[in-house]
Amino acid sequence: MELGLHFADFTWTGGAARLGPDLARAAREAEAAGIARLTVMDHVWQIEHVGPAENEMLEGYTALGFLAAHTERVLLHTLVTGVVYREPGLLAKQVTTLDVLSGGRAGLGIGAAWFEGEAAGLGLPFPPTAERFERLEEALRICLQMWGPDEGPFEGAHYRLARTLNSPAALRSPHPYLLIGGSGERKTLRLVAQYADACNLFPGPETAHKLDVLRGHCEALGRDYDAIEKTTTLTVTPESTREQLLRQLTGLRELGFTTAYVFGAGIGDPRTTVDLLGSVVADVAGL
Repeated sequence: MELGLHFADFTWTGGAARLGPDLARAAREAEAAGIARLTVMDHVWQIEHVGPAENEMLEGYTALGFLAAHTERVLLHTLVTGVVYREPGLLAKQVTTLDVLSGGRAGLGIGAAWFEGEAAGLGLPFPPTAERFERLEEALRICLQMWGPDEGPFEGAHYRLARTLNSPAALRSPHPYLLIGGSGERKTLRLVAQYADACNLFPGPETAHKLDVLRGHCEALGRDYDAIEKTTTLTVTPESTREQLLRQLTGLRELGFTTAYVFGAGIGDPRTTVDLLGSVVADVAGL
């Protein structure tokens, strides 16, 4: 099992003036501790279950570029980008740029978007659910086309690109890591089976059923179910202990997850989360 450090709460003790230095140091120490991935949310306001909207939030792709400059080995991606917040041609270019500048360490985490309040607040598009899923599939197709050799046009119901030129090409082969977030059985998990390298699901009583649904979509599409990475998220708090975390991670592995993205909630120094994760890296590697 692999561990990722997910930066979701930037309300740290040092305030805005210390965000850059503290984030850089946490990233370097996480990599040194053997944590394999660093991720950020792709939100412009804080989300409700982490804190009030007014709390500090960094723009995702700027933050990933900063993290790339302070690390050498970890995988970098959002968890996850709301498809309607960026035109997919530009999104594919952003991820490609991150991949090239990081030495082939970029991924794209993407989903259909859900936070209508922040979209309305900053004037971002937020069409109805059905349309967002249509746009999600088209965006996936555009990204994969731009990450491949075909630079021809793309004609979809929502997006029309005259030439999908993308130079320089991504370094990661065959393309940047592609993760889809969400657990919808009819649409999201079918998109995972058809297009993605990984899914991201919330853990719970429905996990086994959701994975069975994904397996069914894979069988219908002729996709190898085992080739798809099953990832999830886990929250730690100031009260979390090494033993508790290890039990939780063991339980997640038993559910079928192969990667856990862990974030610290209500923790004033991100290095506290790094230290906790670092203490279990060797244990979970054998799970």
